Amino acid sequence: MSAIEPPFSDSAASVLAAADTQGRSIPIHIARNGGWEREAPLTDAQRAWVEAAGFKGAGNRHLLLPGSDGSLAGVAFGIGESRDPMAKPELLLGLLAGVLPPGLYHLASGVENAELAGVAWGLGAYRFRRYKTGNTDSGVARLKLPQGANLARVLATVDGVWLGRDLINTPSGDLGPQELEDAARQLAERHGARISAIVGDNLLAENFPMIHAVGRASTRPPRLINLSWSKPGGRAGAPLVTLVGKGICFDTGGLDIKPASGMLLMKKDMGGAAATLAVAHAVMATGLDVRLRVVIAAAENSISGNAFRPGDVLLSRAGKSVEIGNTDAEGRLVLADALALADEEAPDTILSFATLTGAARVALGPDLPPLFTDDDGLAASIAAAGLRVGDPVWRMPLWSAYEASLDSPVADMNNVSDGPFAGAVTAALFLRRFVTRARRFAHFDIYGWRPSPKPLGPRGAEVQAARAVLEVLRGMSE
Repeated sequence: MSAIEPPFSDSAASVLAAADTQGRSIPIHIARNGGWEREAPLTDAQRAWVEAAGFKGAGNRHLLLPGSDGSLAGVAFGIGESRDPMAKPELLLGLLAGVLPPGLYHLASGVENAELAGVAWGLGAYRFRRYKTGNTDSGVARLKLPQGANLARVLATVDGVWLGRDLINTPSGDLGPQELEDAARQLAERHGARISAIVGDNLLAENFPMIHAVGRASTRPPRLINLSWSKPGGRAGAPLVTLVGKGICFDTGGLDIKPASGMLLMKKDMGGAAATLAVAHAVMATGLDVRLRVVIAAAENSISGNAFRPGDVLLSRAGKSVEIGNTDAEGRLVLADALALADEEAPDTILSFATLTGAARVALGPDLPPLFTDDDGLAASIAAAGLRVGDPVWRMPLWSAYEASLDSPVADMNNVSDGPFAGAVTAALFLRRFVTRARRFAHFDIYGWRPSPKPLGPRGAEVQAARAVLEVLRGMSE
């Protein structure tokens, strides 16, 4: 099977249409409060139907409106009131995309951000059907984008997220380091990017010892994937932005083995790599004027006679030695080598994405990934962008006083702290040690998974922070 087979044959174009699309479309009336039906352009019969159904515009509920001939003539969608900052009308529209009958729809009432409404619809329509047998294609609900929305940009964003979700949702048996490289190569070929990979024992020859150590116990060789792209005809001095992704395609925990329950979602441990590819697709598809680089450290953390051990000391690409306090803290090891490579070029910005610590989920839950950076301006722009597009992050401190918890008596540092506290912070501090030349560095400790259905997608994979970063990069490119 292909590693990136999309959920629909035409990708996001199957659920979104241009504003000038011809043909009958069904209006969606946004009900913001009680009595909305008196102002909406409904027939007397439809108003009677609304009253008989007891539909008051409560949040996240919808009502199908019949025509005089019994056909579907409209949809009433209640948004109610909520203290959730993500409960914007545009974002809530994602709820309808997967539940309405097949057909073409349009918004009968305006929204503040037409483009965000289209993105939300596309994200809400996503379904991962790769392993479903039989005919599951019963048609889809398509939204005609509101006037003012840039269809190409909406499609690029949605297709990027769908790509990342497909990769995370694919079981590890079908998506190992080689398949992750294949997906990156397909993306590079599609957009004319340059790509290379360093595989297996060549990692030692090219000085990526920690990526090699983490992945050497698997029969599927580890690798360093390196993609670069610039806008054709773009500025020579365009910002150099490097995205670094953790691509652990399955994590047993190594010799410090996880319990069975801890492995159930380990297919998502390459979620950081998926997020970088989601951003990369949207950047290249819309031709943002940045110099883009994507570095992915791909491996499986497996168990065999040559697995790296607790107590081992590994030498990193940066020349710093690392004592292994726990083999289940492998993500920061592969990222350290990848970050060291990215940093050698002294880029304007390095952004790392990783499903790195359970401590991040304890602190902020599954929906709000922490952001770590020393750059106040970058933190503010990413946080604001995340709120605008419904992809929130929350800044947490790189508290230097905790650096001492990574001390080792035999090496330059340990890969885990010496206590149970501030696990997400100490992991981010570990990564920061391998970035010394880049002008700005930020790290996202994402979960990569949605535990329950939400307006922007079903239960399953999510490339958190990808759309927030994309919004920031759009600003950089202007």
